[in-house]
Amino acid sequence: MVRLCVPAPAKVNLFLHVTGRRADGYHLLETLLVAIDTGDTITLTRRDDGEIARTTEVPGVAVDSDLAIRAAAALKKATGSTFGVDIGLAKRVPLGAGLGGGSSDAASALLALNRLWETSLRREELMRIGLALGADVPFFLQGEPAVARGIGEALTPVSVPPMWIAVIVPSVTVATATVFAAPELTRNSPSAKMDVFSEGYGHNDLEKVASARFPEIMGALEYLRERSPAARMTGSGSCVFAPFAREAEACAAISAKPPRMQGFVARTLARHPLAEFARS
Repeated sequence: MVRLCVPAPAKVNLFLHVTGRRADGYHLLETLLVAIDTGDTITLTRRDDGEIARTTEVPGVAVDSDLAIRAAAALKKATGSTFGVDIGLAKRVPLGAGLGGGSSDAASALLALNRLWETSLRREELMRIGLALGADVPFFLQGEPAVARGIGEALTPVSVPPMWIAVIVPSVTVATATVFAAPELTRNSPSAKMDVFSEGYGHNDLEKVASARFPEIMGALEYLRERSPAARMTGSGSCVFAPFAREAEACAAISAKPPRMQGFVARTLARHPLAEFARS
């Protein structure tokens, strides 16, 4: 096997609570993450000369900050593999959207190269490598819906009923660091005592900060809340979503959106499509 073409699914945060802040400045979170069946596609072609190269341009992402490239370099360093790889990325997840595109790219690159380079690392070993690349990377490597705590590294798998997600994509890019640095951000949400959540549970503590700075996010929230009281922002924004039990309801929400808004419909995933690429 010398070539793989693999999906890198996006995610949504069904809720996101900021429960505190560490002495080193990192925020403590409690969030329910679920992957969706929309995302990027990565093509990896094994090289025998040890070089790692990107074969496609990604607007707004320099090669040395591309998380798929960084993931390949981290896996090579951790395993001492003599192989290299050409990485091509078909980017569909917008930057600064709160959908975890870069983190998912990194996770899919690690999982695919674990097979392509025959490194055979266990899942927890890949997750340790992934955490150094980004807080959301271990979630995609873990492979199931999960509650993430701490800075995102403490994962508890949970069962989430299948849902259809209507997503509005505002035409703005949100810098995560800017939202977390906002002085008005709530940082003391109480932690849930049990990993059992009713429909519509929780909220997104980052939503108020982001929507106050970006009217496009506020407008998307106002529109989707006319269709569902459970509408909220994902991650640090900019995307806003509403979950529905039926595909027709999600499609109707997107079909009726104002022409100035962009959006799509996705389905939640019970299992990451590359979950079997790592040993548990």
